[in-house]
Amino acid sequence: MAGRDVRRLAARASEVTHQSKRDMVARIAAGADAAGIETLLVHAEPFRISTGAVEHMELGTRVQVVESERLHHGAGDTMAAVTAMRRAGATALVVLGGDGTNRIVTRAWPDAPLVPVSTGTNNVFPCMVEPTLAGVAAGLIASGRVPLHAFSRRAKVIRVRQTGCDDTLALVDAVLLRNDFVGNRLPVDPARIDRLLLAIASPSAVGMSPIGGLVAPVSAADDGGLFVTCNTGPDDRRVLVPVSPGLFREVRVNQAHRVASAFTVLFDGPGVIALDGDREIKVRAGERARLHVERSGPRVIDVDAVMQHAAAEGLFG
Repeated sequence: MAGRDVRRLAARASEVTHQSKRDMVARIAAGADAAGIETLLVHAEPFRISTGAVEHMELGTRVQVVESERLHHGAGDTMAAVTAMRRAGATALVVLGGDGTNRIVTRAWPDAPLVPVSTGTNNVFPCMVEPTLAGVAAGLIASGRVPLHAFSRRAKVIRVRQTGCDDTLALVDAVLLRNDFVGNRLPVDPARIDRLLLAIASPSAVGMSPIGGLVAPVSAADDGGLFVTCNTGPDDRRVLVPVSPGLFREVRVNQAHRVASAFTVLFDGPGVIALDGDREIKVRAGERARLHVERSGPRVIDVDAVMQHAAAEGLFG
């Protein structure tokens, strides 16, 4: 379902079709096969994106279809799929999706060896990479021809804790919204933003990340995050931000300052907390959520570094 929600109608994002995803999976499979993997695991789902992509390919590797429990057409399906792939012996994952998809993957497998390929609505965390090379890099890691620890880095996560609720996380941004509701899929109204904690504050991104990125950038490689407060009064700085693809809105920013890893930020209710674009947590009046940034996320494989190493070592010679 990545890249197919109502935000594409409310802004100017283009839909990523099932057929385009099948084409991408086929290229990933070809790249992984060329890298010399032992087994290609593909997950079965109703749209047959992965299984349909590889069923007529002439691959040297063994293809194994992995099935998980009955689908419910929600985030739990992604968690079940990742768990099934892990149990089947996957040593690297290639994930098609955006920030939200990869967040769910991380919840299921916190330190997954991962190549995140951008096909979502918000795509700060995933890589804009040719799928063929994503498959090669993942294949070289999975086969052990290139060492994972030398060519990957642990991603940052925003850890969210609320009394009486299970801990959860975000990979890019956690946003406290006033007068909003859980499940709202429309682009965020900047007037409703109270505060943000950003693990990645990028001026070259779309969504909530550039609200901080256009004021005080923080990269994925930097430790810690950025805490931003908005809509506090007439002295707020006005920043023109692409809050969704092709959709600019003025955001009133009061303060933006770096916070160290493990420094706790408080989100007080009433309000709704959006995690990587998905409004998921309701905080009632008198309730409080505690958030901090830590480097305990998936091991993101550096595709360019892997390919440079493969060239230097003559792995395709």
